[in-house]
Amino acid sequence: MNKYFERLYNGVVKENPTLILMLGMCPTLAVSTRAMNGIGMGLSTTAVLILSNVVISLLRKLIPDEVRLPAYIVVVASLVTVTELLIEAYLPSLYDALGIYIPLIVVNCIILGRAEAYANKHTPGLSLMDGLGMGLGFTLALTLAGLIREVLGNGTAFGAQVLPAGLEPIGIFVQPPGAFLVIAFIIAVMNAIGIKTRQRKLVEEVGCDGNCAGCASRCEKAEEEPAPAQPTATEGGSAE
Repeated sequence: MNKYFERLYNGVVKENPTLILMLGMCPTLAVSTRAMNGIGMGLSTTAVLILSNVVISLLRKLIPDEVRLPAYIVVVASLVTVTELLIEAYLPSLYDALGIYIPLIVVNCIILGRAEAYANKHTPGLSLMDGLGMGLGFTLALTLAGLIREVLGNGTAFGAQVLPAGLEPIGIFVQPPGAFLVIAFIIAVMNAIGIKTRQRKLVEEVGCDGNCAGCASRCEKAEEEPAPAQPTATEGGSAE
């Protein structure tokens, strides 16, 4: 797999910051009441992630280790300020919906974590793809959670009515407990899929190891094959 595409795939699927690494949970739980809010917060964070990764990667040999984290925060805070002003100017409704969570992108552990774990050690190109992958993974998680909560809690999807008029929405899903329920359900489904995938991988690598319930086809195939001939005893009573 191309190393640039691998960074993109890693952030969206293998190490999704919200659903796998459990990072950035504060904005995930707070702003995911609607799908559009999730997209807005996710794309805002993605823009900051990409730019901060690239800038920090370019400056990685110039920033002394003693002031590494303060330097990262200065870079991220500058980019977040620009992002906040642009959203306020061109998307005022989204700005009102996200509120304080836009400036709090500065302390989002996803951004500082990728700056420290990846951008500080790799080239700008790889750092850009890493930020894009992590940002898209974060956006996907926010949008999915927001869409489920919006449909169940308001009966709408992206503002359009989807539930029949006679079906009453479940109001708890647009409240804080609903966020925990939806995120927990998504993570449970992903874990279940991951466990099955891991079991299949182990079966392919080491066989069933006596667990025929996990690989019945292998055991059936083994039963159909004739058993190898056993050594016979010699006239003197010894077996070769």
